[in-house]
Amino acid sequence: MTTPEEITIRTIDLRGQKLSRAELLKAMPRAAMGVGEATELVKPILADVQERGAAALRDFAEKFDHVRPKNLRVPKEAMTKALEELDPRVRAAIEESVRRCRAVSASQVPKDFHTDLGPGARVAERWIPVQRVGLYVPGGKAVYPSSVIMNTVPAQAAGVESLAIATPPSKTDPDGLPSKSILATCAILGVDEVYAVGGAQAIAMFAFGAKGSEPQDGEILCEPVDKITGPGNIFVATAKHLVAGSVGIDAEAGPTEIAILADSTADPRFVAADLIGQAEHDELAGSVLITDSEELADAVRKQLQQRVPRTEHAERIQKSLSGSQSGVILTSDLDQSIDVANAYAAEHLEVQTADPDATIARIHNAGAIFRGPFSPVPLGDYMSGSNHVLPTGGTARYASGLGVHTFMKPVEVIEYDETGLKELAARINDFAVQEDLPGHGECVLTRFVKDPYDKATLEQQEEEAGLR
Repeated sequence: MTTPEEITIRTIDLRGQKLSRAELLKAMPRAAMGVGEATELVKPILADVQERGAAALRDFAEKFDHVRPKNLRVPKEAMTKALEELDPRVRAAIEESVRRCRAVSASQVPKDFHTDLGPGARVAERWIPVQRVGLYVPGGKAVYPSSVIMNTVPAQAAGVESLAIATPPSKTDPDGLPSKSILATCAILGVDEVYAVGGAQAIAMFAFGAKGSEPQDGEILCEPVDKITGPGNIFVATAKHLVAGSVGIDAEAGPTEIAILADSTADPRFVAADLIGQAEHDELAGSVLITDSEELADAVRKQLQQRVPRTEHAERIQKSLSGSQSGVILTSDLDQSIDVANAYAAEHLEVQTADPDATIARIHNAGAIFRGPFSPVPLGDYMSGSNHVLPTGGTARYASGLGVHTFMKPVEVIEYDETGLKELAARINDFAVQEDLPGHGECVLTRFVKDPYDKATLEQQEEEAGLR
């Protein structure tokens, strides 16, 4: 049993220091990932699934999940039954989450547009959905029906034709089916292609497809997808990294994290509870408080002493809070706190300051921003309408969370007629010749002059054709 005396979280004191950008980035608390070791473990899994398909998937399920699924593709009746047996209160919560996520996703759908640059000269842009996607839903220390919603709803709003979900088989189900709450959520969303496959092997199945090995699989168990999305552990992230290129991925997600940017006006009860809530996910989860108030930091520590032992996963939470990825960062003032927040680039950034709008206006890097004391991270996890699949490990400096845009591709359509091209033909040729690519110019000039390869008369030909 964890005792109050054992609750520790380190302090990173930056007060009075003027740090360069490189020094500030280096000072940020991060989890050690151990990617090299994971790569060596994941590579043979990918190769085996690519070679043996469903047979390898069953072997890996038996090895890692301690169950051998009879049906790797979940029967539709199992999802229908799971929905029928779902607690009505849980069903109502899931349906409300879906409703709100659908409303936000509908607003995210980008609009086609065109730009007219002159007579007969138009460039248009179409947003085209990815044809087939594989959505990964983790199921390690907890099951995540919320992740089913966060992956599926934006893909459906984008117009993706073919959706497949993979999630680990449940150790407690004798048939090796996934968690019933996940299956019920799939039924609510109308997704009927669901696989009881977890870990790196699920990523391999999506990337390469998988042939069947038993009659119930059919000749082809799963066709390959065009893009894979969804969070997972280090093995899932490593597998996504290794298959990227042959298939698209959303991100290589690391352990989850929260940063709370707070000043002396913040309530230490709220701050402590929010740090604990994120630490509950995993021993590697990052919980970081950024504040210029030493009094707040001390009050939060006292709250942690009182609260951690009383929560169910106290041991896991303490390991997370005491890890190198967590800490209290003390700053000289709010300006330095904002600099630290931008350097940390949190997956989840809570802003609990006297003027949150002014603070948020200066935030450049965050997966999602939670404004004020009554917008805690679990709101975004489940019910706000926003998406909880967000960039981790500082990647919010250049990446964004999952959304409708994740499942769509902007494709430009160039629409020039003869008049539009004729106006530019000579200039295109000049540009092409300068880059030593005369064939580029010649393919344009062919449409207007008799012999673009006769360089001796080309300028005269251009003048006669009205190009000069």
